[in-house]
Amino acid sequence: MEIAEILNFHKLKRTSCREEILEVMMASKQALSESEIRDRLNGHYDRTTFYRSFKTLEAKRIIHKVVIDNLPVKYALGNTLKPKKKHAHFFCKDCNSVECLNDTPIPTYPLPQGYTYSDTEIIIKGSCAKCNQ
Repeated sequence: MEIAEILNFHKLKRTSCREEILEVMMASKQALSESEIRDRLNGHYDRTTFYRSFKTLEAKRIIHKVVIDNLPVKYALGNTLKPKKKHAHFFCKDCNSVECLNDTPIPTYPLPQGYTYSDTEIIIKGSCAKCNQ
């Protein structure tokens, strides 16, 4: 999957900042915080440019937010060229990494009459394979 293809699919202008944010995200096997992404860009962009580009990618759901307890919010790739199905996330309590479990779907739960569903998030906590070695 090409970065230019992702941006074109979502009708977004190709900017170097958007492209580099996606490069960083695609190179990482785990979710990253805003500051981790910014650090990997080595200060190539001012805060305003980075923030606008980042928020645009989030608004288009190209990246999605993962919130774990009181820890910094992490972000992972979301809808790149096709909608990503709802999935669980794994949080390693040892190294604080967060990974999308794309093959672990989120079940639907029956709700009492009159209730409406808006969103469900599943966070599985434990130790990752790397920390278990």
